[in-house]
Amino acid sequence: MSASHTARTLKSGASEFGAAGGAGLRAFANIAEHWGLTVAEQLKLLGIASRSTFFKWRKEREPRLPQDTLERLSYLLGIYKALQILLPDAQAADQWVRKPNTAPPFGGRSALERMLSGQVADLYIVRQYLDAQRG
Repeated sequence: MSASHTARTLKSGASEFGAAGGAGLRAFANIAEHWGLTVAEQLKLLGIASRSTFFKWRKEREPRLPQDTLERLSYLLGIYKALQILLPDAQAADQWVRKPNTAPPFGGRSALERMLSGQVADLYIVRQYLDAQRG
């Protein structure tokens, strides 16, 4: 997809990034609640250094998020969805992220610990692991 296509304005006057950012942040807020994430953990997962920026974005209907944040949201939403498919018991799926895991990508740490490294690559690795488990 070209940059010009992505920045195109929708009929409502909001950019595609703004619409995706708002929907993504709202979905992430629900995931954060299910996973019991602190604000500090949410900031780290989204790669946001400023609490005020985070809360400002959450108040806006269609915030303009950086590409890095959109990418992180995409991985996090995919991780959540994969867990819901792999572990149909919603409580088990939500608890999985905090449980120690001996699988090679985690080395005895939880998936959340891996994701909280701050690197977008770690979100990708967790997503890739879950997608491989799905087959």
